[in-house]
Amino acid sequence: MKQRYYSLDVFRGATVALMILVNNPGTWGYMFAPLKHAAWHGCTPTDLVFPFFLFAVGNAMAFVIPRLQDAGQAVFWRKVIKRTLLIFAIGLFLNWWPFVQWVGDDLRFREWVDSGNGERGVRIFGVLQRIAVSYFFASILVYFFKPKSLVYLSALILLGYWGLCAFLGEGDPYSLEGWFGTAVDKRVLGVAHMYKGEGVPFDPEGLMSTIPAIVQVVFGCLAGTFIRKQGQVDWLWAKAPKTTEAHFKLLAAFMMTGFILLVLGWSWSLGFPINKKIWTSSYVLYTTGLGILSLGVMIWFIEVQEIKNTLTRFFDVFGKNPLFIFVLSGLLPRFLGLFRVSDGVSPEGVPQYLTALSWFYKYVCAKIPGPPELGSFVYSLCFLGIMWGICYILDKKKIYIKV
Repeated sequence: MKQRYYSLDVFRGATVALMILVNNPGTWGYMFAPLKHAAWHGCTPTDLVFPFFLFAVGNAMAFVIPRLQDAGQAVFWRKVIKRTLLIFAIGLFLNWWPFVQWVGDDLRFREWVDSGNGERGVRIFGVLQRIAVSYFFASILVYFFKPKSLVYLSALILLGYWGLCAFLGEGDPYSLEGWFGTAVDKRVLGVAHMYKGEGVPFDPEGLMSTIPAIVQVVFGCLAGTFIRKQGQVDWLWAKAPKTTEAHFKLLAAFMMTGFILLVLGWSWSLGFPINKKIWTSSYVLYTTGLGILSLGVMIWFIEVQEIKNTLTRFFDVFGKNPLFIFVLSGLLPRFLGLFRVSDGVSPEGVPQYLTALSWFYKYVCAKIPGPPELGSFVYSLCFLGIMWGICYILDKKKIYIKV
C-alpha cells in the first residue's frame, strides 16, 4: 500500500495485534474485563476487534475493486473466487490443525466426525471463514453497485436480518436459546461441526450471523472509497497547508458519519440489542461508527499532523502481513501443544502435563506479584512480542505473504 495511506496500514495492524492479544491469554480463567467478550448482550473493547478487521478488509477492497472493474468480469470472478476459497480453506485447516490430539497418553488422529461421539468433530466455520464469506459477497455488491445503491442495499440487509431474528426466533428471539440461526446451522453444518464454547451447540461465526457481517465489509469499502477519492487531490501526501478544504472535507465527513452511526446503533439497540455473538444490526452500526471515528483520528495524527513514531511503526509491521501472522498465532500454540512434559498429578490423581508455552506461563508469568490477571496479561504481551518479531523480520526482508 502506498505511503499516503499509511494510516490504513496502522489501523489494520493495530486490529490484528489486538486479535492476537485477546486470543492468547496465559489462562482463560484470569483475564482483565476489557479483554473478555461480553457474556451476551453488550460490547467490550474486545468485541470491537473482529468488526474492525472486517471494516479494514473493506478499506483495502476500495483500492482493489476499481482495478478489477477495469480488468473485466472474468478477472474479477477468478480473483475473488480464488481468494475466497483460499481464505476459507486456511480457516478450515486451522480448525483441524494439528490433525492429532492427546487422548490420555495416546496421540490420536482428529476425525472429521468423532467415531466415539457423533456430536463432536472439526468445526467448519470460524473467524477466517467469516472473513472469506463476507469478502466474497461484499466484493460482488461493491463491483456491481454504485456507492449510493450500496447504502440502500446495506440498510435493506440490516433491516431484513432484524426481521428474520424477530419473526423466526422463539421466546426471546435475541437470546442464546431463542435465536433462529442456531437451527439453521444445525441443519446445514451439523452439530458435530459447530462451536460449543457456550455449553451448547451454537456458532458465533455461523451462517445466518454472517449476513450482517457482509455489511461491515461494505461500509469499510465505502469509507475506503471516500479516502481514495480525496487522495486524488494528493492532499494526503503532498506538503500542502493543513487547513485545506480537502482536509476538512474528509475528516469532517468521517467524524460526522461515525458519530451518526454510533448514535443510530445505540438507538437501535433499545429494540435490537448490541450483540457480537449473533452479530446484530445495531452491533454493525455501532462498531462501524467507532471504526470510522478511530480511523479518522489516525488519519488526523498520521497523515495530517505527520506523527509517525514507535507506536505507529509497531502496528505497521502487523499490517504488512495481517493474515499470515494471525494464522501463525493460531498454528504455533497448537503445534507446540503436541510436545509436553510431566508436571506431577492433580489432587484427584490425574497426570498433569505442560507444553513450552504453558510452562512459561505457570513458572514465569503466573509468578509475577499482583492479581492473577496480570500474569495472564503479561503472557499475552510476550506472545504478541514474538509475533511482532516475526513480522518485523519479514518486513525487513521485504517479504509480504498475501492471499
